[in-house]
Amino acid sequence: MPVLVILLAVLVYVVIEAGGIISEYSMRKKTEFIEVENFINNISDPGTPENIENVVNASVLPKEQKEILIKLAGSTGIGDKSREVMARKMIEEEELKAIKRTEKTDIIAKIGPALGLIATLIPMGPGLAALGAGDINTLSQNLIIAFDAAILGLTSAAIAYTISKVRKRWYEDQISTLEALAESILEVLENAKETKKAN
Repeated sequence: MPVLVILLAVLVYVVIEAGGIISEYSMRKKTEFIEVENFINNISDPGTPENIENVVNASVLPKEQKEILIKLAGSTGIGDKSREVMARKMIEEEELKAIKRTEKTDIIAKIGPALGLIATLIPMGPGLAALGAGDINTLSQNLIIAFDAAILGLTSAAIAYTISKVRKRWYEDQISTLEALAESILEVLENAKETKKAN
């Protein structure tokens, strides 16, 4: 039955994603509030692009976020407004990456039960016909297929939902930290520019 094959493929994909999230968890570096506070204090003294880059490199931030913040710190050749636009754009790209990362599991969480229901109903027709003909063997086989399909659909959806939920929480936390640090860098660079003008 094609729907059962699809359900099995979906379940295999979800199991692979579950392995992926375990691997992601083991490599994940959570940025604590104290680390964010230290980062903000350290980039201010002195507020030079070189110092900011050193502080970023010494931090426990993920590689992608370090690259964004270093790029932002090195953008001294453009105006404050342009730098803000650049920062916003880079953060938006990170948000889109996070959405894309959870897109497939979100879809599976929604369509998994529907696929399970379809695969449950398909064998019920022949099963009821077999019941009318008194063929209990065929009926029982069709019922087994129907129950297996329902279990596959619901299991896939439940695992996919959990994966999406956990990943979304992680990515929201990362993006929130990135926004806070990017704003701090923008402020430090702006203050350094004002100080330079005053001198």
